[in-house]
Amino acid sequence: MNYLSVETISKSFGDRLLFKDLSFSIHKDQKMAFIAKNGTGKTTILNILVGKDTPDSGEVVFRKGLKIAYLSQENMLNQELTVEESVFDSDNTTLKAIQQYEHALKNPHDEEAYQKAFDLMERHQAWDFETQYKQILSKLKLEDLDLKVKNLSGGQQKRLSLAIILINLPDLLILDEPTNHLDLEMIEWLENFFKKEKITLLMVTHDRYFLERVCNEIIELDEGKIYGYKGNYSNYLEKKEARIELEQSTLGKAKNLFKKELDWMRRQPKARTTKSKSRIDDFYQIKERASLRRKDYKVQLEINMERLGSKIIELHKISKSFDKKVVIKKFEYNFIRGERIGLIGKNGSGKSSLLNMITGKLPVDSGKVIVGETIKFGYYTQSGIQIKQGQKLIEVIKEFGEFIPLAKGLKISAGQLLERFLFDRKKQHDYVEKLSGGELKRLYLCTVLIQNPNFLILDEPTNDLDIITLNVLEDFLLDFPGNLIVVSHDRYFMDKLVDHLFILEDGGEITDFPGNYSDYRIYEDSQPKEELLKEKLEPRQKSPQKSKLTFNENREFAQLEKDLSKLEKEKLAIERQFASNDIALEKINENSLKLQEISNTLTKKEARWLELSMKIEN
Repeated sequence: MNYLSVETISKSFGDRLLFKDLSFSIHKDQKMAFIAKNGTGKTTILNILVGKDTPDSGEVVFRKGLKIAYLSQENMLNQELTVEESVFDSDNTTLKAIQQYEHALKNPHDEEAYQKAFDLMERHQAWDFETQYKQILSKLKLEDLDLKVKNLSGGQQKRLSLAIILINLPDLLILDEPTNHLDLEMIEWLENFFKKEKITLLMVTHDRYFLERVCNEIIELDEGKIYGYKGNYSNYLEKKEARIELEQSTLGKAKNLFKKELDWMRRQPKARTTKSKSRIDDFYQIKERASLRRKDYKVQLEINMERLGSKIIELHKISKSFDKKVVIKKFEYNFIRGERIGLIGKNGSGKSSLLNMITGKLPVDSGKVIVGETIKFGYYTQSGIQIKQGQKLIEVIKEFGEFIPLAKGLKISAGQLLERFLFDRKKQHDYVEKLSGGELKRLYLCTVLIQNPNFLILDEPTNDLDIITLNVLEDFLLDFPGNLIVVSHDRYFMDKLVDHLFILEDGGEITDFPGNYSDYRIYEDSQPKEELLKEKLEPRQKSPQKSKLTFNENREFAQLEKDLSKLEKEKLAIERQFASNDIALEKINENSLKLQEISNTLTKKEARWLELSMKIEN
């Protein structure tokens, strides 16, 4: 079933042609990715599909009644609504029923309103949907439903926008970088969600594992043309390589033919026949084909960086807290020459804080950081680059350095580095204010690399970079001979570059894991699962959809579910204190009594919950 067709669309901005005569279509149940270099019009095409922009020529034809949801890079949320109000701010009838039911639970004395809300839930079969939407909010760490949108961080607002789309599940989801602002745990959950749900997707993402495991078709905008590939990311790489080999072979034949025809043209007299004029026309077409060039760059450099001494960096029991929350706790480590370390942990776990303490941008609360005399940091932060209006790209990078020295007395100039990161000579003389978000990130990377550091720190370098640029950056970093620390939610990127991980745990603990991210996931998956604990901590899935309970029993059942979940978390927190041995002697007796009290209350409430649930099932 065809959902939409894009028919020969073109778009220009001033004298700059973005794309011309592009055509493709999206069908029901396709999970399609769109790949292109930054600055070639990906976001413009998505905006055209959802009606936020119009093509200069061509059209987009939609199936009648098609419902589309768009996750854009821009924030479209109402800042004055709460998280819960934002979720319910739609015309989804099932959500409206849940909203009415949630309101009735908060006003238990109005029996008529409760019964009406209960009947509405029955009519729309909304019980399972209610469980699902709460799970989505929980997985995306949006648990404070009363918090106003304006008080959320940028990342939380992006996750709320994603949650709203997933909860409503329209016919077609169009997603622009859905994994940005998600930690690794959230990305893996979203990956599994898309794999198991029968939904239709078109997405732009640089996450290659996501492409590998979710997509069943990839379209690519390359050198102004659209190419389609059935299958996942591995298939795309294989088929693209075959296509480029064929193009290179065709180009070689065109060049040979061009040489032959050029020789003929030179030998022709000025007065030409009709037949020769036809051959002359063909000559110019052959010349055009023979002049085609792919703008692919391989970075294979023997970088002659500044020498690393015997002392790199020493961390002596460093700690850091914010508002009594411990993010780093007495961490000790001595770096050795040439290490490649990945940092992983949940959002807010202290990854950026650790990097800032290492580089001296953030003071430690206790402990000591000793940096070797030969260390020269190159630090790519999430804050990006501050652009100056009226500056050209080449002028920006030359403020940081003119060249990178290579082995054997060679060097790579600022302009050559920009070329390798896909800024051609003409583009280098554009003004920075004309760059897209991804192009700005690419320029920022170049300003860090041109300084020729010997200790490189990259904090989320993959955000907003296209796959083509990521491949170039990976090639550069594989040749980099110094120390490297990387924070990234791009699992493919991490696997390719790091040899061990610092895992930031709750409570400020840091574990050194000997392997890359995939090794770590295999190790984690092989550990015994605490299924019973998980079952207790998860909200009870039973809902009174076929209930024989009275009004008061229904109300009691709903409250029991909340109480049990809260008590289990309190019990687990105390048990973890005992297990960690990090508890004062005077607190042991107090916590023991509290734990006994919680256990007794749990036993009583679980018995009552079981009694009511049996009535529901019978």
